[in-house]
Amino acid sequence: MEFGPSKNFTHDEFYLIGFTSLKEYRRLLFLPFCLMFIFAVSTNIALVLIIAKQRTLHSPMYVLICFIACVDICVPCFVAPRMLFSFASGINVWPRILCLIQMFFVHYACSFQSTILFGMAVDRYFAICMPLRYNNVMSFNNCMIITGVIIVRNTIIITAMIALVGTLQFCSSNVLYHIHCEHQLVVTLAIPCEDTTKNYIAGLISFCVPTIDCVGIALSYIIIFFVISQSAAGESRSKAISTCITHLIVICITYFTSMVAFLAYRVQSGLTPDQRVLISLLYLLVPGICNPVIYGIRTKEIRDQLIKILNMNKVNAF
Repeated sequence: MEFGPSKNFTHDEFYLIGFTSLKEYRRLLFLPFCLMFIFAVSTNIALVLIIAKQRTLHSPMYVLICFIACVDICVPCFVAPRMLFSFASGINVWPRILCLIQMFFVHYACSFQSTILFGMAVDRYFAICMPLRYNNVMSFNNCMIITGVIIVRNTIIITAMIALVGTLQFCSSNVLYHIHCEHQLVVTLAIPCEDTTKNYIAGLISFCVPTIDCVGIALSYIIIFFVISQSAAGESRSKAISTCITHLIVICITYFTSMVAFLAYRVQSGLTPDQRVLISLLYLLVPGICNPVIYGIRTKEIRDQLIKILNMNKVNAF
């Protein structure tokens, strides 16, 4: 006689119970996270509109900033609405198919973060280190080819990773202590039912993408700052340093939050489940909140256009 969970049975629903240890105070989380969601989406939409409307900002660097803003719009939109609904209603059940769809879009959007940041590093490398070749290398055709390759690569990797999750049987627990369907935790639920080695390999491959991008970013900026240090002081040097520092701030925020979130679920520590969920949320929301503020404050061209638009609105109001 066989005891234990049956491999012929699989759950069609998951219960996402993040922050339930707060009990009746869990509803109070709705307001701060709702404000964070609104701020992240609205500021990034404003950034996209500013770059799209101003022809002077239609250079590769600003297009890449626009792409980052688009990612920072998509990620919160794939996570926050369902989370806020759960906080407000107390309903935590989530159909398996919707869980897989959410998992795909969150990981797919996040897969472009590091690649776009790497693109910014490459753009600054050619602009500062090889200015005479910049227009040829960063031409429209080359950018479209590279973009197409990246889209195909990320689509294949993320689709394969989520498809493997879709084949798993969840014959034991269907309770996930989180507020969105995170790949690692969902795969962990299937461990009592079948071998998940292929899922961990797929997850490792997807993790290699931002790792390789990080190495490329580091090498690019090492060379950039070496070239800058050898150049004569002047306005162009100061502008180059300021631009690079702006990008490095964004890079540090993105990679720091992602690495902390990654380690929080994989390294034994004294963190509580709620602290792990909060760290994961900060990875998904903080870059979207900080990036438009950083670019708005530190990028003169964007700041000037924003001030111009605000002044025009004040004049029209009167």
